[in-house]
Amino acid sequence: MDSAYDAKHIHGVSRSLGHVPIIDKNPRKGEALPMLPAEALRYNERTAVERTNGRLKEEFGGRTVKVRGHAKVKLHLMFGIVALFADQLLRLAR
Repeated sequence: MDSAYDAKHIHGVSRSLGHVPIIDKNPRKGEALPMLPAEALRYNERTAVERTNGRLKEEFGGRTVKVRGHAKVKLHLMFGIVALFADQLLRLAR
């Protein structure tokens, strides 16, 4: 995530919408304040999901689905998920 997301305006808008901003703190001048444990856990879960979605799109065909119909698109994406899972298993085995 870009360090510019750690801005007071973005935090304010997020809070005004009733959300809890989970943004990595940017230590501009001095030390960054650590996240609360619950926010840190959520941040780590979210970044893992974003990495998975990024790999699915870039490496396993999620960006260029060339079929029509939601059932066929879902099938192609699930093939990508299975291939991604197999790739992760092979990485763990190394």
